[in-house]
Amino acid sequence: MIVEDDFLIALDIEAGLSAAGFSLVGPATSADEAISVALAIRPALVLMDIRLLGKRDGIDAALELYRDLGIRCIFTTAHGDQDVRLKAEPARPLGWLQKPYSIPTLIQAVRSAFQELDKEG
Repeated sequence: MIVEDDFLIALDIEAGLSAAGFSLVGPATSADEAISVALAIRPALVLMDIRLLGKRDGIDAALELYRDLGIRCIFTTAHGDQDVRLKAEPARPLGWLQKPYSIPTLIQAVRSAFQELDKEG
């Protein structure tokens, strides 16, 4: 699932991951929308931007998704400093991609995340 409030970035992510053979849901543009979609669809993995539309950020959404549904994220953000990472740690992120990143880097991160999820069972 893609959670990204920038339409062009979301479109780029969707095109790149679709071309690589991944099935996608989204984009959701706010934390509340992400949680609502995740409750309905139950995605295996979420690509989560941190700065989103609305009052809540992507870390809030990721924490709730992990706590309530066991869904983990890869954070895709320009805001990955140590304080942000510490705040997000309880969501057990499967990776961090610093914006701007390339689509091949994103594809590799998603593949690695699925491998990690497979190992965990």
